[in-house]
Amino acid sequence: MKSMNLHELYMKTALNLAKKAFDEDEVPVGAVIVYNGEIIARAHNQIRTLKDPTAHAEMIAITQAAAHLENERLNECSLYVTIEPCAMCLGAVILARFKAIVYGANDPKTGACGSRVDLTKPGLFNHTVEVVGGILEPECRTIIQQFFLNKR
Repeated sequence: MKSMNLHELYMKTALNLAKKAFDEDEVPVGAVIVYNGEIIARAHNQIRTLKDPTAHAEMIAITQAAAHLENERLNECSLYVTIEPCAMCLGAVILARFKAIVYGANDPKTGACGSRVDLTKPGLFNHTVEVVGGILEPECRTIIQQFFLNKR
């Protein structure tokens, strides 16, 4: 049996949150934020539940992390999310000065880490964030695909 690395461990937690979103009829995206090896925020999409187009998993988790650290700067934090962040979420990550984004599946429709556009290019903004994609990609892709297949 292959041992699970930390990226996979944190992504598994995000996937469990995506499953919760799926069960609540939300687009199944989950996110966790890690600081010093500890998960300090966790969220899933709540757009329909809250009737709020900004209630993406990443945005909710960022708010939680900032409250937890009592700081708008999340310099030493890493965001783990099941799908590549959109431009809105990536903008918030850059403004909060995250250290890294780790995501599961690419999002060819709205992904802002290279799939649709790349807002992570060094020098594009005053802060550059490290990006790691493809962690538990098959599982992350499958839950999104299954959600939309069920809608058809």
